Amino acid sequence: MKLNEIADKEGATHSRKRLGRGIGSGSGKTGGRGVKGQKARSGVAINGFEGGQMPLYRRLPKRGFVNIFAKDYNVVSLSRIAQAVEAGKLDASSTIDVAALKAAGVVRRVRDGLRVLGDGEISSKLTIVADGASKSAVEKVAKAGGSLTVTQKVEAEA
Repeated sequence: MKLNEIADKEGATHSRKRLGRGIGSGSGKTGGRGVKGQKARSGVAINGFEGGQMPLYRRLPKRGFVNIFAKDYNVVSLSRIAQAVEAGKLDASSTIDVAALKAAGVVRRVRDGLRVLGDGEISSKLTIVADGASKSAVEKVAKAGGSLTVTQKVEAEA
């Protein structure tokens, strides 16, 4: 077998249809687009149009809403913090807050605040400052001899 003998299998490739090349070609005049009208022209996008019938997206009822004032917290479990301390990414003697967690690579970006959840166990004495915490998280940190301070952010009134 030589390089010049290599070829696709019979019927593997199709030659493209040459549209609008005379009536004798079988795809002349309208070029396979049917007759005149909006769809015969170029640049047509009629997504969601159902021929004048009330479209599906208008037949269905609206549901729910998006709260534009909702806070998006960084949610971190105690097991994740303990893992970072054991790996040496977090210093157990210093204060652990969002900035420290970001520097350690525990959270990707700082959002509206930090919320600590009580998943997992913690053995070292830690000082954590967060904007929110579950009851179990506060109990587990206190049991290990550390402290979990929950700061209440007071919003300035306009």
